[in-house]
Amino acid sequence: MKHFLSITTIFFLALSSAQVLAQDDKFIEDYIERLENSKTYMSLVAQLMPEEHYNYKASPESLTFAQNLLHIGYAMDWHSQSLLGGREARTWQTDTIYKVANKSKSEMITLVENTFDDAINLIKNFDTDELNDELDYFGLQRSKRQILLLLSDHITHHRGQMLVYLRLNGLVPPRYVLFQ
Repeated sequence: MKHFLSITTIFFLALSSAQVLAQDDKFIEDYIERLENSKTYMSLVAQLMPEEHYNYKASPESLTFAQNLLHIGYAMDWHSQSLLGGREARTWQTDTIYKVANKSKSEMITLVENTFDDAINLIKNFDTDELNDELDYFGLQRSKRQILLLLSDHITHHRGQMLVYLRLNGLVPPRYVLFQ
């Protein structure tokens, strides 16, 4: 009887941990779908703004349309490759990859699309056992799951500014891409 009870206990522990892992896998699956749709929408927004308006900004202290686009790329790279992937972080002040400099509209869009792809590939291979691991995030302890959610919020925040810039330039933003 004692042996049966031990086996039963082990069985239920394994079953409950399998359900937790399945939930984590579903979270990653849902997140990848969200990020892929976000990439599609971001690309539509970036394509719509004429290149001659990429330096447009709503106020002197605002980022330009181009700076918002590349800031999304930089933050996505940092959240995914550095915070989640463990690669040494780029420094925003000295980074040249995600600075507008002399980049064309096409180069900027390609860079951000490639950064989305790199993030998606990293997340597809992410060890879900690490989702609850905590990191220092600007002085706050945040789980890697929260880091993923913060990344999505950050993309939405800056893309929202870009949508306003389209409107301020007399352009109708592209239809919203669902599930992001």
